[in-house]
Amino acid sequence: MSLQAKAGFRKEILALFRTKTFLILTLVIIGLSALNPLLMFAMRPIINAMGMADGFTDTSSTGVSASVGEITSTGLIVFLLLINRAAGGEQKKRTVIIPKCSGLRSFGYVFPKYIVYPLFALALVIVAMFVSWGISALIFGYNDVTFFDVLLAAVLGGVSMMLYICFHLTLGTATGKAGMSAAVCIGASIILPSIFALMSSDYMFNPFALENLASTVIWRPYISGGEMRDIFVTIAFALALMVLSYLIALFVQNAKKIDNSGDEIEL
Repeated sequence: MSLQAKAGFRKEILALFRTKTFLILTLVIIGLSALNPLLMFAMRPIINAMGMADGFTDTSSTGVSASVGEITSTGLIVFLLLINRAAGGEQKKRTVIIPKCSGLRSFGYVFPKYIVYPLFALALVIVAMFVSWGISALIFGYNDVTFFDVLLAAVLGGVSMMLYICFHLTLGTATGKAGMSAAVCIGASIILPSIFALMSSDYMFNPFALENLASTVIWRPYISGGEMRDIFVTIAFALALMVLSYLIALFVQNAKKIDNSGDEIEL
C-alpha cells in the first residue's frame, strides 16, 4: 500500500473516530436495536385489547425482525447524513486539495472511503443485531431465533447499508454536492424496497431488496442449501455494484479538474 493510501486511511479513520460521528452513529443504531424489541413487547396489551392477538407472536423473532427494518431504514438515513463531509462535502469547502502536479493521485483520496465507512457500517449492524437478539430472547416468551439467523440477517442488513453508502460516496464525491447525494440515496433506500415488496415476496438475486430479505430470514424456520446459495449470489451482486460505484468515483476524480482556486483558506 502506498504512503498516499495510508495517509488517506488515517484521514478517514480520524474523521470518523475523532469527531462525534462515531459516537452518534453507535448510539443511534445500537439504540434502535434495543428500543424496537422493547416497543414490540410493550405493544402486546394494546394489540390484545384491539382483538388483534392472532397477528402477534410472543417470540424473539418479533423483536429481532422489527430491529432489522429500523436499522436499515432510520439507521441508514442517519449514517448517510453524518458522512456528508466524506461524500463530497469537504470538496465544497476546499478542505481537500489533490495537487496532481505534486504526484498525488485520486486513488489515495477515494479508495479509503470505500473501506472505512462501509465496513464500519457492517460491523455496527452486526453488533446491533446481536444486541436486539439478546434483549428479545430475555423479554419474549419463546426464543425461536438462532445465532445463525441473527448473523445472516445482520450481514444482509449490513450489506444493504453498505450498498447505499457506496452510492452516496460515489455521487457525492463525483458532484461535490453531498446534500443532494444524501437526498437521492435516502429517497432510493425508501422507495426501492417498498416497490420490490409490492412486486414479489421473492427477493433473491435482487441487491436492492436485501433489507426485505434480512427481515424474511428471521421469520423463516428453515433455509435450504439452495436458498443459501441464492443468498450468497445476491450478496455477490451487491458487492459487485459497490466495486462498480468505486470505479466510477475513481474515474470521475481522475477525469475532472478540481478547482482549488480562490482567495479564502480553510484549515
